[in-house]
Amino acid sequence: MRRYRCLVVEDSKTMRNMLAESLERIPGMEVVVAENGLAGIRALATQRFDLVLTDVNMPVMDGLKLVRHVRADPRHEKTPIVIITTESAPNDRDRALALGANAYIEKPIQAPRVIRAVKKLLEV
Repeated sequence: MRRYRCLVVEDSKTMRNMLAESLERIPGMEVVVAENGLAGIRALATQRFDLVLTDVNMPVMDGLKLVRHVRADPRHEKTPIVIITTESAPNDRDRALALGANAYIEKPIQAPRVIRAVKKLLEV
């Protein structure tokens, strides 16, 4: 069985846990969590991931800055990124995708939708 590693960057502990539990339903998935973009960058500096899920609005460093950082790092420039956010304006979505996000999911989220998006990006 193929193994996958996903980094979930989300400031809400409840949402972090829900996303991690949802993703762990995918066979072979290991989930690492971070509470903000800076913690996410620290995780990316020392570990390899097959996918990054990030919220946009977070303290310390927001998700869009995290996307910019990931895309600027040759080790992670091709890593798929899923934005999970309450921001629903079309220009927010366009901006996130223009920065390099691969998918954009608006909250409130449903686990099956997140799992489908992740499976599609990982080609599971």
